[in-house]
Formats: sequence, C-alpha cells, structure tokens
Amino acid sequence: MARATSQFVCQTCGAVHRKWSGKCDGCGEWNSIVEESGETNVPKGVTKSGGRAVAFASLDGAPDERTRRMTGMAELDRVCGGGMVPGSALLVGGDPGIGKSTLLLQAAAMLAKSGLSVAYISGEEAVDQIRLRAARLGLADAPVDVASATNVRDILAALDKVGGPDVAIIDSIQTMYADNLDSAPGTVAQVRTCAQELIRVAKRRGVTMILVGHVTKDGAIAGPRVLEHMVDAVLYFEGERANQYRLLRAVKNRFGATDEIGVFEMTDSGLAEVENPSELFIAGHSDTTSGSAVFAGIEGTRPLLVEIQALVAPTSLGTPRRAVVGWDSSRLAMIIAVLQTRCGMNLGSHDVYLNVAGGLRVGEPAADLAVAAALVSAHLEQPLPPRTVVFGEIGLGGEVRGVGQADARLREAEKLGFERAWTPPGSPAGKQGGKKSTNKARTSLEIGEIALLRDLFDRFDTTPQRDKLATV
Repeated sequence: MARATSQFVCQTCGAVHRKWSGKCDGCGEWNSIVEESGETNVPKGVTKSGGRAVAFASLDGAPDERTRRMTGMAELDRVCGGGMVPGSALLVGGDPGIGKSTLLLQAAAMLAKSGLSVAYISGEEAVDQIRLRAARLGLADAPVDVASATNVRDILAALDKVGGPDVAIIDSIQTMYADNLDSAPGTVAQVRTCAQELIRVAKRRGVTMILVGHVTKDGAIAGPRVLEHMVDAVLYFEGERANQYRLLRAVKNRFGATDEIGVFEMTDSGLAEVENPSELFIAGHSDTTSGSAVFAGIEGTRPLLVEIQALVAPTSLGTPRRAVVGWDSSRLAMIIAVLQTRCGMNLGSHDVYLNVAGGLRVGEPAADLAVAAALVSAHLEQPLPPRTVVFGEIGLGGEVRGVGQADARLREAEKLGFERAWTPPGSPAGKQGGKKSTNKARTSLEIGEIALLRDLFDRFDTTPQRDKLATV
C-alpha cells in the first residue's frame, strides 16, 4: 500500500525537490517551493497483464472532419485558426483586469445565440456578479448556462453526460480543485490534475473547453509549464489597462497559424473588434517628423503596418542609455553596432530611445531596416520621404536580406495609400525609373531596393550633417 508523504514542488516550473529551499534549482525562482502531499512506494514497473491493446490506424485514412464552431467575432475566430474545433482545449491568459472574462462572456453569448449549448463556470465570481456584467454588456438575453463552482468533480458530473454543453468555459483553472488531493487550489498538483481531467472529458465528449489562466509577474501563465503542453491552443490577451486597445495573440495553435493576432477596443459596452488594425497603429504618424518609419510587418497570416519611432539625444554620461519599448533590446544593440562599424554613424555619445507605437510588440527580423531608417532619420534630423514603408533584415556584414511574404506587405501598404517602399533586393516589382518590371507580382508602389545598409544614407541629404557622421 502506498504511504502518504510530502514533497516540495516549485509553483513556477513544477520541479520536485526532496527538501525545502529558498531558491528553485530548476528555474531560479525565489520563494516558489511549496510543500505538497505525495505518494511513495509506487511500483517500479507496469506489467501488461490487465491492459487493453491500443488500436492502431493507418495514415491514409480519411480524417474526421468536424465543422468549426464560429463565435461570430471575426478577430477571435482568426486567432483560433478559423473557429473553435470540437473536442479542443484552449488556454487564455492575460494580466488581471485586461478583459479576459469580458471577451469570453461575449463569445459565449454569441455561440449560444447561434444554437450551441454553452456553459460558463466561474470559480471567482458568484452567479449574480456574472449576471451584472452580462446586463452591462447587453447580453442578459443570451441563453448561456451560468454556474459558480470550484470542485472539479462536480463540474465533470455536469459536463460528462449525454446532452452536455457543446462549449464550456472555466474561469479560471487556478481556482479549481480536486478533492482527492490535499494541496491547496492553484498549486502545481491541483492545476495539473484539474486540467487533465477537464481535457479528458473534452476529448471524449467533443466539448470545446476554454480554460482561463492567471499569469505571473513575468507575464507567463501561472502553474506548471506542462499546462501549456496539454492544451491545443494558448492565447495571450495583451494590452495596457490605461489604453483602450487589446491584442489577442496565439503563441500555440494545433489547428491554425501561430503568432496570429486579433485587435479589440475596450468600450463601455464591452470589447469591439478593430477591422483594420494597420490604420490604428499608424493613425498618429506624421511624414514631417524625423525619427519615424512605418514598418510593413506580418503577424501570423495578417500583414500589419506599424510605426517605429526613434529618438537620438546627446548625453554627457559615460554610458549612453538604450531604452526600448516593443522590440528586442539586444537586436537594437546589434543594429547600432552595424551602423557604427559598417556605416560610420557614431552613436557612442548619444542616448537612443526606440518605441513601437500602439503598444504592439514586434518580434520578426524584418523590422531591422525600419529601425535603422528611424535611427538614421533621428540622427540626421531629416524625415523619411512621405508615404514610405520600410522592411528588411540586416546582417552583421551590413547587407540587407530578403524577407518572406513581401508581396503581402506591399499590398497592405498600397491599400492604405502609401506611394513608395524601401525593400531588400528581389522584392516584388513596382515603379522603377518610370518603367514597370515584367515581374508577375507587380505593385504600383515606387520600389527602392537597398542592398547594403550604407545605401540607406543615399536616401537622405547628408551634406549639412557630415559632422554628425564619423569616418569609417
């Protein structure tokens, strides 16, 4: 018979320790180790007696094509890969107060109005509190089944039956507990066990299971990392509470593209979809301001234009400051080093501030050339030519490399009224020297190809600013 003992588990990474310590050896987090009950004297091996053979199938069989469940919110459906898949499990995380419960309550109401059976189970709010929010959002007439419960055994009894709900929302997984475990709700053992049981029911009954997850101070979903591996999709709801715009980003999706984003605006009546995010992110862009460049990026499958702002200011300090918002700070350091080494632009005595306007975080290397253009524009105090978009990756040798989906980037810029583009060599053809190329992927934009980073300076008038450039 197994003997109940205690074990010490890190609440950040799930590492198990034989004794308590202040710092976890697995993830380096301090004061994250908690004592939990465990089992010892477990048999060392598992025999095949009493087991049932696994049924295998061939790869050439026809897959089970199930119709996706559309929420009616185009931005949410886009992030999910074209709707929610029956039998799938989605994990939605975000900062407190960002709007996770509001988004899911709106989605639940629209799914219920489309004829699906939807259950909204909250472990944080009473039923009357959920009704108050629904009335504020104008959703009180939606046929959504609402409950307040935390015991996962009771929840499974309501879900795992014939005629159960088609969609179930659990808000949140950290408040659920299994009564056969002695640990408190929110611990690694509880979160892992509750999620596993709920996902098992979702796969067996074809229920679309949506789990809401709390996040840590670093922005990662609280609980064991295995939680993100267990679900089919992980969505992060991002944004500043002081800003009305929110971003829903897919970082994992077994049924669609990753890094897909949906843009919402928080209003008095709930979250409203932003149909054209490019206009949002470049709304305040001015063609007459130096240090500003419009980057044509790709988020998942969506082309997106965003403004990148740079400020270069002289400093009397021995170590100049480098401040970055919305981009990788180490990549900014690399771009500055290439500009100084390959192009002779000396920024060693200047503070550099870089900002991605609109609260968006850009991660693709295609933004390198736009960042460099913004830095050169700020340093020379000259704006870029009006209605210009920029994209391209920069290598350590100062070469500008091509990026994927260049035609989609240019089409988005053309749709929003831009007239020219600075691109790497080999981009889709446009107007060059008054003639149109015979390339099949044509665009009406005036294409300026930049092969080397030093060619970027030819786009500016460097004559009155030569004293600002150091000799190579």
